[in-house]
Amino acid sequence: MALALNKTSLKQRRDQLTLFQRFLPSLDLKRQQLIADLQRSKNTLVEIGKEIEALLNSQLGLFALLGASEQELSGLVSIEKLTIEEENVLGVRLPVLGEIRFSVREYSMLAKPFWVDFLVELLQKMALLKLRLQNEQTRVTRLNEAVRRITQRVNLFDKVLIPQAEKDIHRIKIHLADTERAAVVRSKLAKAKQNRQDTTSRTV
Repeated sequence: MALALNKTSLKQRRDQLTLFQRFLPSLDLKRQQLIADLQRSKNTLVEIGKEIEALLNSQLGLFALLGASEQELSGLVSIEKLTIEEENVLGVRLPVLGEIRFSVREYSMLAKPFWVDFLVELLQKMALLKLRLQNEQTRVTRLNEAVRRITQRVNLFDKVLIPQAEKDIHRIKIHLADTERAAVVRSKLAKAKQNRQDTTSRTV
């Protein structure tokens, strides 16, 4: 759409520029806050990974017993209840782990080796860590997407809309100034012509 080079258009562009310049800082602040939340989630993800690794390393002896055992242990621990809630962080809906309850299959304390109790505890701890890991991965994915979208909006205002509005304002002001100068020149020429005509009339 062609740019109208008049005072009405100049006012519209100035109003737009004021709006863009007022909106940009709050948009950029939101972007920075989301980036901070994203970094926190990434750090949490790393910490959970370390917890999983530490837990596995601490149970190497138990794994050795498991490898040598012929016990049927499948389905020993299962998730009975898992509640995932949501929180709204700056317009981004993020999952939050709610209630988690495990179910342990009944087994005979006499028929099973002593280490089965330790295994049950380990499986529950590991399952909880895995759930936390999956939850944090989802948060990171959603925050990544939110940061990407808001960065695009910040760039749109900062690199496109504001510079274009400033360029349009400059262009309209130059056109209006040129038009005003041209009008003054025409007025002077018309006045000079009228003066000449008046002088000629008086002479005649």
